Amino acid sequence: MMVGVDNLIARSLHSVIQVNLSEQTIKKIDNRLVEKYGITLSQAVEDFQKLDDVLREFFGEGAVGIERKIFESICTVSKVKNKDEEWMTIRDSNIAKTVLESFGDEDKKKIMSVLMNEPHIVSEVLSICNLPQTSGYRKINSMISDGLLTVQGYITTSDGKKVNKYISIFENIKIDIVKNNVTVKVKLKNDSIKNSLMIPLIRN
Repeated sequence: MMVGVDNLIARSLHSVIQVNLSEQTIKKIDNRLVEKYGITLSQAVEDFQKLDDVLREFFGEGAVGIERKIFESICTVSKVKNKDEEWMTIRDSNIAKTVLESFGDEDKKKIMSVLMNEPHIVSEVLSICNLPQTSGYRKINSMISDGLLTVQGYITTSDGKKVNKYISIFENIKIDIVKNNVTVKVKLKNDSIKNSLMIPLIRN
């Protein structure tokens, strides 16, 4: 199961692959994925290891170059000189829209700021942000499925249930507007980078 930043990137992966590879190649990849893992290409973007495996079968070492090209049209990741921090520049308009919409929504913005520095269980977040249960849960769930929040640890309740704690995948955001072009950059948390299968392929 894909987590955090990979989940965010995967949202655009399928459409970008269709632009970068020929119809015939996509058909071959799709068939091989079904044959080998019982999943289609659109499902494999959610399980990148399997997609990577099939691409390497077809293209050998060349798969890395293909993957890099595909990812570069979605986002790039660069290290800041002399600092232990990495920023992801989002090039894909759908992902940029997801991030911007979250920061444009007052409730989601509150949720994000609470979860930027330390993980909490959902009920704590709702209480800290003073949000109503129903709409608060709905917004947090949409941020989890968008890949903006990811699981980091859990607590065990008095009746022995495990309840996930969530944290934001990034700890800062910069939005630049140049000649009506919006550039969104996010500073990724070290854990987000460590747990990602895709970031090593995107790094500059």
